[in-house]
Amino acid sequence: MRQADVTRQTLETRIRVALNLDGSGVASLRSGIGFLDHMLEQIARHGLIDLTVECEGDLHIDGHHTVEDIGITIGQALARAVGDKRGIRRYGHAYVPLDEALSRVVVDFSGRPGLHMDVRFTASRLGELDTQLVYEFFQGLVNHAGITLHIDNLKGMNAHHQCETIFKAFARALRAALEPDPRAPAAMPSTKGCL
Repeated sequence: MRQADVTRQTLETRIRVALNLDGSGVASLRSGIGFLDHMLEQIARHGLIDLTVECEGDLHIDGHHTVEDIGITIGQALARAVGDKRGIRRYGHAYVPLDEALSRVVVDFSGRPGLHMDVRFTASRLGELDTQLVYEFFQGLVNHAGITLHIDNLKGMNAHHQCETIFKAFARALRAALEPDPRAPAAMPSTKGCL
């Protein structure tokens, strides 16, 4: 079963993330930031991942610790659920449009964390979410999932559309990378023999 349940508690946040990589896209989300919940729902729905996120964060300060720590905890849960990566496709990519916006995301379950993100948001806030924190979310996630992630917003004038295409494309790329490879069901997807 490719599932994980991870709890993270600091002086700034208390977070629980549960996920099932072979789910149907069911989401239960309480981050305290409405727009972030909307984006996390895209990961669940388009990644076909059952995802629960419960967070109590220091939102009286700002959203930074909450957003970053949710990224960290989702990354930890992904790493635990995927296990040794035997039998997965490893790589995934997706282009996703939304009206005038278009984003491309490429992911590699390499075991090596790396984030390359080229996004120029046209607004500084989306509801209660500071758009600078989108980078912090993905940085925390890749560091703890051990993945290489390239995110490019290729076009977009509406910041909501820009952000939504990023999260949908991430979900689709994640889904492709995590799919079992029917041609190599027991193989390690690396010439090194491990990831």
